[in-house]
Amino acid sequence: MSEIKDMSRAPSAAAALLGRLKGLWREIAGADGAGDLPVLAPHLGEADLEVLRTQMRACLAAKGGEVSARARAAALGRAYLSLSAVGRLRFLTLLATDFGPEPAVVDRAAQALTEAKDGAARAKAEQVLRTALEPPRLKLLTQFNALPEGVKFLVDLRAELMGLVAAEPALAPLESDLKGLLASWFDVGFLELQRVTWRSPAAVLEKIMTYEAVHAIQGWSDLKNRLDSDRRLYAFFHPRMPDEPLIFVEVALVKSMADNVQDLLDTSAPLGDVDSADTAIFYSINNAQKGLAGISFGNFLIKKVVDDLSHQFTRIKTYATLSPIPGFRKWLDQRLTKGEAGLLNATEHKALTRLSNGLAAKGSLKTLLSDPDWLTDSRLVEALEPILIRLAARYLTREKRAGGSQVLDPVAHFHLSNGARVERINPLADRSANGLAQSAGLMVNYLYDLADIEANHEAYSASGRVAMSGRVKALLK
Repeated sequence: MSEIKDMSRAPSAAAALLGRLKGLWREIAGADGAGDLPVLAPHLGEADLEVLRTQMRACLAAKGGEVSARARAAALGRAYLSLSAVGRLRFLTLLATDFGPEPAVVDRAAQALTEAKDGAARAKAEQVLRTALEPPRLKLLTQFNALPEGVKFLVDLRAELMGLVAAEPALAPLESDLKGLLASWFDVGFLELQRVTWRSPAAVLEKIMTYEAVHAIQGWSDLKNRLDSDRRLYAFFHPRMPDEPLIFVEVALVKSMADNVQDLLDTSAPLGDVDSADTAIFYSINNAQKGLAGISFGNFLIKKVVDDLSHQFTRIKTYATLSPIPGFRKWLDQRLTKGEAGLLNATEHKALTRLSNGLAAKGSLKTLLSDPDWLTDSRLVEALEPILIRLAARYLTREKRAGGSQVLDPVAHFHLSNGARVERINPLADRSANGLAQSAGLMVNYLYDLADIEANHEAYSASGRVAMSGRVKALLK
């Protein structure tokens, strides 16, 4: 997931579609001449903006029927993809500022609502106000739904908008409109759960390799290992984006709960015996489409996968994750820099001072962790592991987001929201450079106990109460 930082050079997400869509939309745009647009300057001068404004109004007027409407929308899309980053920003700003609700119309509708004398008059006034508040640009965006890959175009368009809104607040209403539109189209009822196998279309397999962001896939042999008979990979797809996984989860079918990801990712390890497996480990969950951020269907994915596996494998009774703790080192470094009183207990102070030849304990912990070779020294590992595990337990269960009851760590929040409990914290479970940088190598098992999922979800959602095992509770004493 990236954002546009240098708009003059950085490629946009939508521009990645240019090669395919130029051909797909060329014939549609030329249908009956309705979609004809002159060649626009990449940076969009004032005259070009007026041409686009006229085209957008023609799209909204819907003259000439459905074929002409599709042609105009295709021409607009092709024009957008041909622009520079500066031109795209001007295009989006035009759409955001010139095609929103008409303020005077909204004001009159709101005034009529306040003056409504009875129930019938109020109901009518409410409907008029709803219509007045609906921005014309929403109708224009909806027309892309009828184009080949038009839905994917809009998903990537929102990804671009999300990267621009902070610097361009005028685009926020457009981004919000697009999010609402996509949320209605990507309701979980429209999604299809599919198992991805080595026989799945090459286009899908390539996307899985590209979108895997938790544990990068190191080539085709690594992917094949993750699709072997002792593994499962499930993804949600949308009918209008059949070759684009929306979110996917990788599962290992094993005996007992996994405590390190190196074993799970080892391509030379022998094939597991699926018939004797008693545990399903969810070891990687990836949101594949940045443009669908904030549109939640991850919890439905896990529930559907658990349901599918429980019917296939009656011996499997334990459903758990082996998850990263992406914010732990950042949080810990902030506490160490601040010099938080009471962060370390007396025993930990003594052990660290002895290891560092008298250096202050908090300073020595930060210094030791900054050297990636600490994990090769058995003395350091023995001293640091219990400290890190205890602090991680505090971070995962007690550190909350500002002004709220949600836990600070985003992965923990996801699983706790879905009804899991914090089961076990595993030292040196991810020895990769990323694992050490994010969490000092720690990973955590979140357990999905089918009997407690609903109660855990309700407790966390209502009051922020974190479900945890006895061993995690003991770490907090």
